[in-house]
Amino acid sequence: MSSSIPGPRRAPARGKRDFAATWWGQAWVTALEDSTLDAGRLSRGRTYTRKGMVGPTTIAPGQVKAAVQGSRPRPYRSSVHLAVLTDAQWDTLLDTIAARAGHLAALLDGEMPTELVDDARQAGVPLLPQPTELDPACSCPDWGYPCKHAAALCYAIAATIDADPFALFALRGRSREEILTQLRARRTAKQETATPPAPTGIPAAAAYARWAEHTLRLPEPPAPAAHAAALPVVPPSGSGLATTDLERLMADTAARAARLLVGDTAGLHLTQHQDAVRIAASGPGPEWFHHLIQNTGTRPTAFARLTRAWRHGGPIGLTVAEQPHTPDPAVMTAARTALTAALAEMATAPVPLRAWRNRLTLTGHGIQLRLGPDARWYPCLQDDDGEWWPAAPADTDPVAALTSVWQQATKRDE
Repeated sequence: MSSSIPGPRRAPARGKRDFAATWWGQAWVTALEDSTLDAGRLSRGRTYTRKGMVGPTTIAPGQVKAAVQGSRPRPYRSSVHLAVLTDAQWDTLLDTIAARAGHLAALLDGEMPTELVDDARQAGVPLLPQPTELDPACSCPDWGYPCKHAAALCYAIAATIDADPFALFALRGRSREEILTQLRARRTAKQETATPPAPTGIPAAAAYARWAEHTLRLPEPPAPAAHAAALPVVPPSGSGLATTDLERLMADTAARAARLLVGDTAGLHLTQHQDAVRIAASGPGPEWFHHLIQNTGTRPTAFARLTRAWRHGGPIGLTVAEQPHTPDPAVMTAARTALTAALAEMATAPVPLRAWRNRLTLTGHGIQLRLGPDARWYPCLQDDDGEWWPAAPADTDPVAALTSVWQQATKRDE
């Protein structure tokens, strides 16, 4: 379970608090500095860390160690020990993480939730170290506690804990993989033991609708026949109108009227811009497509993206492509939690999720899911120019929407 981790990721120019930017990294540094009154050795330890004298660090259950270069040619073997949690304490901690879906989502995003630390402390499980828990050791002859070499190691490891809270869990005894495996087992066991709710009968409206369906069934309207329009006269010369174009518009109008007869009102109230996109999505041919771009004043690539949005989602797909909105935060949080759990199983490395309004973006993977006003998730892929293209039909399940483009995105990245 041990792992080699490079030395400190940041080398601040001054200030003892600059070795960690997050509150949990600061808690580690505070525990170190509150464990001794020897400010001089701490100061020299900070200097050693800034000068890059701490070698690669290795984290194992209960200890972190590294070679630290001192005044002699041969580096000293320094380590810091921290008590591992008992099995009972781990059970309590894992139950605490599983109790709130947001805890795991935050950890996978590289954040340590304050609520998790507070809940664990109230349950009797120390996650962040106390000053009395850090136990430094070093092969140098210095009698200090800690010596400057062990202090340098403590400051160096703060940057690693800062960037990955799972490093602190590893020090307490269990690796990231073990924790995720045990959390999945808890979720599976919970799903298997869950009992379906008892039936509560049929609502009156549903019962009436079922009766009416069988007793008052109306005949289905006939399927609309293909309409072939023919102009009785040729448009006057100089009018700018072509017979072929007018007949195509007449056929389109007839087809829309036929859809209205069977209750299909999608695209009934459209602006001129939206209707141009609708016509382009029907595949009228390159000449019409070119004229539609010219007459709307839209850039060709932008118009092509909107055309694809219509093909995947109709008028709502077009709205999602053009107009971000601010949905219910609870809906976004639930989707982010579900996606984080799914990504933990799909990806070989952590995949950060960035949320903005109705959009969840998988940083570094070129995938974005957009929540539409119809409560469906519309998947998009990013091209080499940074533009987002609709990539698949929408789905009410954000995980299903992600899955529909995941393989396509990962193959593109290979």
